Amino acid sequence: MTADWGRARAVADAVLYEGYLLYPYRATSQKNQSRWQFGVLGPQGAEAAGIGENSTLSAQLLMRGAADASVSGVVRFLHLQHRAAERATADGGFEPVDELVAGSGSWLSWDEAVAQEIPFGPVTVASLPQVFDISVQAGTDVEAVEGGRLVRSRRELHGQLTISAQTEGQIRRVTVELRNTETPVATKDDAIAASMIGTHLIAEATDGEFLSLLETPDSAADSAADCHHHRCFPVLAGAVGDHSLVLVSPIILYDHPEIAEQSEGALYDSTEIDEILTLRIMTMTDEEKAQARATDPLAAQIIDRCDSMSPEAMLNLHGVLRNPHAADAPGLIPEIPEGVDWWDPLADTAVRPDIDAVMVNGVRITRGSRVRLRPSRRADAQDLFFADKIARVTSVHEDVDGDQHVGVVLEDDPAADLHDWYGRYLYFAPDEVEPLTERSATWK
Repeated sequence: MTADWGRARAVADAVLYEGYLLYPYRATSQKNQSRWQFGVLGPQGAEAAGIGENSTLSAQLLMRGAADASVSGVVRFLHLQHRAAERATADGGFEPVDELVAGSGSWLSWDEAVAQEIPFGPVTVASLPQVFDISVQAGTDVEAVEGGRLVRSRRELHGQLTISAQTEGQIRRVTVELRNTETPVATKDDAIAASMIGTHLIAEATDGEFLSLLETPDSAADSAADCHHHRCFPVLAGAVGDHSLVLVSPIILYDHPEIAEQSEGALYDSTEIDEILTLRIMTMTDEEKAQARATDPLAAQIIDRCDSMSPEAMLNLHGVLRNPHAADAPGLIPEIPEGVDWWDPLADTAVRPDIDAVMVNGVRITRGSRVRLRPSRRADAQDLFFADKIARVTSVHEDVDGDQHVGVVLEDDPAADLHDWYGRYLYFAPDEVEPLTERSATWK
């Protein structure tokens, strides 16, 4: 695997566990009595019987590349396992209990989950359709704990992944369909135990690339409009510019999703805001935290992480102010593309006076900057009237001769907002303005 699988898996893990366990993370909480998550594929007939969810998800991907282009990837989901707490008896045996308390620890009988990942491919697109077995064996694990044991058991699961393709000119439409083929069950508890939970796929193209279905090239717009998806949506999963990975997600995402660097870890609570939820966890009593730890190991990790969170980490959760135009204008006035004349419309689209900038005495000057006017280079008496005045920058320009100009309005001019509204600015060369370190946070 040569693509950025680490990035894709980080997002996929968030999808996998989203909604797994809800605040306050205790088994006694009503909203944790009936477990629910995104992307649940129930056994056959569960939806019709009203005891579970639909058994399939499907998506169509657009792909282009070499004749021998291939697809590979993984199917990922959570597999429910029941954790039974058993207390040691005097005769050397064990008896089931709702809660096992021993020493400083306690464990509840509870339904946990095991993450399953089943690979498929690589398979050349030309060889499709193909069907892959997506099955998991039953299992039982026993863990000895103080005063007894924990017995974890899970049933077998059966599923199928079908991948097909059709050629549409230079584009291939690849259809993936995942189906839970488990036989019908009788109860709601059996249905969730036989379900694939948080189900999603990560697919990688080799000698080819996937096309975005959110920002589709014009040449593929008609094909994209004809794509059909059932209970999921595919997005590009690599870094910006990487079209080799797709995440077929049951949660609506944008292309190239990523985990916020400020996030200290998963909270599982169905898209809750990290800061608010962390503050709630910190207000839980010691008894409530102990109950959460006894409910699920993942809940214990959340409690421990929030209890040990530093003030700096907490501050990071409060939010980050980002410039929405940063990707459009990361630097100063951009260069006109080579071979483009100044009168060409492409030259106009290369510059943005409202967000472009110039460097003055090592300070980046752009719209909203405060400057002191120092008119000097032009013999214009009117400009001299503004000497030492404080002004706010409204725009940065470059003319066809390569000279730069800073548009401003005077800060003490009562009509400054009106001048800015209809574009009546005063213009000075960059060496005629002196940057002020204080910046306005409210200038629009």
